[in-house]
Amino acid sequence: MTFEAILERIHAYDCRLVEVTGGEPLSQSGTPELLSVLCDQGFDVLLETSGAIDTTPVDPRTHVILDVKCPGSGMVDRMDWSNLDRLSKKDEAKFVLKDRQDYEWAKEVLERYGLPDRCSILFSPVFGELDLQPLAEWILEDHLHVRFQVQLHKYIWAPDLRGV
Repeated sequence: MTFEAILERIHAYDCRLVEVTGGEPLSQSGTPELLSVLCDQGFDVLLETSGAIDTTPVDPRTHVILDVKCPGSGMVDRMDWSNLDRLSKKDEAKFVLKDRQDYEWAKEVLERYGLPDRCSILFSPVFGELDLQPLAEWILEDHLHVRFQVQLHKYIWAPDLRGV
């Protein structure tokens, strides 16, 4: 799809907020340019990225939502840890937690990178793996400055449905 077609579709929604997500957007070579074009046109632009690809080329006006891969995902070794150093107040670090081990690991990462002082933090349970209540209780017990998040689309539509 061309930039023109993408922009035409976005303009048809008559909204000012655009989130670029799905798979890994930065694996598409044109994504950084698209983000800049959207910013130039006055959109509030969010990029949701897996954290595996260097975010240096991302326009600084873009709000980055960086998915920090926890051990339970089996993808920790794919993380580009330097991406955490680039997060700022406008950005978010998202941790999707499978179990208590992921939770404890995430707390260590928060401390190591000083994330609560630099960006918003999201903790989300892996759908169907970690119940909501225990995660909420751990966060409250530890007085963590994080936002509890669920993947609403998995509650509204079928959890395996794509494109929502």
